[in-house]
Amino acid sequence: MSKVKKPQQRWVCQACGAVTTGWFGKCPTCDAWNTIEEEVAAPPPGERPAGPGKVVASTEAQTIVDRQPRRPCGMGEVDRVLGGGLVPGSVVLLGGPPGIGKSTLLLQASVGLARRNGVVLYASGEESVAQVAARCGRLGASHPGLLLMAETRIEEVLSAAQERAKTLAALIVDSVQTVHSGAQDGLPGNISQIRAVTSALVGFAKTHGVPVVVVGHVTKDGQLAGPRLLEHLVDAVLSFEGDEERAIRMLRATKNRYGSTQELGVFEMRGDGLREIANPSEAFITERDDPAIGSCVTASLEGSRPLLLEVQALLAAAFGNPRRTCVGVDPVRLAMLLAVLDRHAGVFALDQDVFVNAVGGMRLGEPASDLAVLLAVASSHRRQPLPPGLCVFGEVGLTGELRPAPRSDARLSEAARLGMKRVLLPTGPKQHALSARKLKDQLGVDVRLARTVGEALELAFG
Repeated sequence: MSKVKKPQQRWVCQACGAVTTGWFGKCPTCDAWNTIEEEVAAPPPGERPAGPGKVVASTEAQTIVDRQPRRPCGMGEVDRVLGGGLVPGSVVLLGGPPGIGKSTLLLQASVGLARRNGVVLYASGEESVAQVAARCGRLGASHPGLLLMAETRIEEVLSAAQERAKTLAALIVDSVQTVHSGAQDGLPGNISQIRAVTSALVGFAKTHGVPVVVVGHVTKDGQLAGPRLLEHLVDAVLSFEGDEERAIRMLRATKNRYGSTQELGVFEMRGDGLREIANPSEAFITERDDPAIGSCVTASLEGSRPLLLEVQALLAAAFGNPRRTCVGVDPVRLAMLLAVLDRHAGVFALDQDVFVNAVGGMRLGEPASDLAVLLAVASSHRRQPLPPGLCVFGEVGLTGELRPAPRSDARLSEAARLGMKRVLLPTGPKQHALSARKLKDQLGVDVRLARTVGEALELAFG
């Protein structure tokens, strides 16, 4: 009489995926507390049921697949971040804090997909069909090609998607933490369930050539919840960011196998949904009648799009150790710029509290914003505003020299388009002089070139 083998048990950390011999209060691998749970181990390879045969494709077939057109969703900002639209057979993971507008963004994008490409199946594991339909009515996102489904079992979701695979333009699952697989033990949202659900969605996308968009929750520190393997399984990872106190929302790509990760999509949250901001520079620049002390405008480059951003600095008397508080600016680069100001410009601010902010919740990550931060700090230190209509950009070196920023022509054109009358930038190749002369003749923009920090201060405040 044959003995029935019992399923083997194992203990898995829900934070990092490490397997231990038993229960621990603290994971020995990632030092996380109370994250180890008991799960059923997968059967050995020899005892697993046989799956379907492997499909071997030639290079010619792969070329035909690569030539398939992208599927635009009708929202220019989303298509910009994706690289032109959804790629057939791709899997996109969208993450963001609760209440930021992920479901709103996907519903509006789903209507655009349904109008242009066919049927879109929206499977929600968090809300009922009536709740999602009510939101669609409020957003004006109703369309006969948008099919709604409330289901928490991945098998039912894939069964409904397979029935419509020939006409299906996209499958959207909201969210991966609320959907579970019947073939895997454990509660929805644990590491085994997330891995099983994502693997099933990836298999469906690759087999039927249907793009899949999955919503993922984030932790308190802003990281995607679940194992890091989740980000490796998908083709693109999008991050929907913003401040709940502001109406501006930004969409970025932290991973994209079919496009650039430097593009940025900007939206405004309204009562009737998200509105695309075609000209983000106007949203990040404060309009004033009189110039403000400690404010400087710079031209930043987000992917292929130049943006004009405002940098604000405030210096105050320090009681004890001076503080360096930065919002949207790297504190390490700020400390470097303060040292350069002290050594090469005679502006001593190391004994004061320094506060620097990038207006609008933006992040100034490229070195081209160094000169703007430096001039904003110098303006606050001198208690003298910069001239109105001034835009600056350039990298600052430790020896006090200024280095030109890439794609200066695009930055200069954006500054001229928004009415900037003066532009201060580092001296560089002949192309800079030619661009400066061209803007001065055609648009009436006064372009000034500086070699060092000292020259930049003289030209800015002189």
